[in-house]
Amino acid sequence: MHNLHTTTERNRSQGSRDTGRPDDPKPDDPRSDDPRSDDTQSDDPMRRELMALHAERAELEQRLARAEQERLYLTDPSAAAAAQGEEAALLSELDRLMTRIRAAEYRSQPGARTW
Repeated sequence: MHNLHTTTERNRSQGSRDTGRPDDPKPDDPRSDDPRSDDTQSDDPMRRELMALHAERAELEQRLARAEQERLYLTDPSAAAAAQGEEAALLSELDRLMTRIRAAEYRSQPGARTW
C-alpha cells in the first residue's frame, strides 16, 4: 500500500511556506538577505557565459534523449540507423560542450591559472 500523503501536501494543507526544496531561503534565513542577488550576479560576464553554456547543454541533452528514443523505438530500420548516427554526433557534441563548461567553471575560480 502506498502513502499518498506527501510532506509537500501536508505542508500546503497546514499553510506552511516550505516548498519542499532545501535550498529555498526561509524568511528568517540569513541567506535571504544575501547581497549577491541574481541581479548583481547576472552582470558578471563569466557567469553569463557559464549560464549560456548550461542552457546549451540542457537543450543538447533533450535532443540526445529524443535521438535515443527514436533509435530504440522506431520500427523502420533506416530511420533507426539515422537516429543512431544522430545520437553519436550529439554525444560527441555534448562531450565538447562539457569540456567547455569545465573550463569556464575553472576560470571562474579565484586564483585560476591562465595558460
